[in-house]
Amino acid sequence: MSFLNSSPSTSSASSTATGQELVNDILVNNPPEDSIEDISFSPQQDLLAVASWDKKVRIYEIDPNTGNNQGKALYEHNAPVFSSRWSTDGTKVVSGGADNQVKIFDLATQQQQQIGQHDAPVRSVRYVECGPTNTPVVASGSWDKTLRYWDMRSSTPVSTINLPERCYCMDASQKLLVVGCADRHITIIDLNNPQQIFKTTQSPLKWQTRTVACYPQANGFAVGSVEGRCAIQYITEAEQKKFGFSFKCHRKSGNSSTTTLPRTASSTNSSESQAFPVNAISFHPVYGTFSTAGSDGTFCFWDKDAKQRLKSFPELPGTVLSTAFNRTGSIFAYAVSYDWSLGVQGNRSDYPTFIKLHPTKDTEIKQKNKR
Repeated sequence: MSFLNSSPSTSSASSTATGQELVNDILVNNPPEDSIEDISFSPQQDLLAVASWDKKVRIYEIDPNTGNNQGKALYEHNAPVFSSRWSTDGTKVVSGGADNQVKIFDLATQQQQQIGQHDAPVRSVRYVECGPTNTPVVASGSWDKTLRYWDMRSSTPVSTINLPERCYCMDASQKLLVVGCADRHITIIDLNNPQQIFKTTQSPLKWQTRTVACYPQANGFAVGSVEGRCAIQYITEAEQKKFGFSFKCHRKSGNSSTTTLPRTASSTNSSESQAFPVNAISFHPVYGTFSTAGSDGTFCFWDKDAKQRLKSFPELPGTVLSTAFNRTGSIFAYAVSYDWSLGVQGNRSDYPTFIKLHPTKDTEIKQKNKR
């Protein structure tokens, strides 16, 4: 049975979880030994990079037809790794972590090199192309309240931008770079003019920003907070006024989940529902729909344009910390591990740490036909 066609689907598939959606998901072999902070697929082939608290970046090779997978490469930092991402051509992986370092790993030579240094832990890295000539650089956001660009040939940054606060998350798409900072600051950069901040704004969500993800069209971004909310944001004020909104997700009320994406404000009594952090948002590379994943141990697929939940999935045995679609959107990878929300004492030896590969179906992730 093919991994990608592993269970039947109908066009009338319910958006609610039945409990059977994840039974054919494939476990990634030899996962990290500690919390998984970041996972990302190569834009060129089915390779998955994984950054972990065990100080390692692992690269797995995945067969898109069967889901069979194996380790392809591994390199180390001197402290937990918080972010790992791919170069545009898929030949290199960049990473940053609690050792304050930015590193690059060449798949062909299996050699790693330190290309950057911050004054505090590096929270997020992205490989971006700047200016009209699409000059490739590595962007790194740190708790030292700076965003730095590295050209991979020098240990001195090409440019440094002072952020309003510590970098908590970051994402890029085409010429859009968005940094989510402490105290709900959001910094927007136009990579055509990368050395200047295009716009600084406040998150529309009332609580700490946990994750940010740029739309494939690069005309906006989604923000997730620790309080189980997600905001759909646009760069231009006209689009924001017309299409922007926020919604509740990753909440539990009694024994049932209250994960909804309403057109109007939800009347759910917040004193009766428990809100969980939204840890990851990933956009489908073809359809532009997206996933959210949370500390409630669930992930959901959504359509922002229709303001509609496409599919919710059964609860997993631990926090979902990171997610990623492969380049065609046929595989959705999700990582379950401890989120450190309860400190060291919460990191039990029996807490699950694993990555699974879910074969996506159009009935789950593609926009529904408008009635």
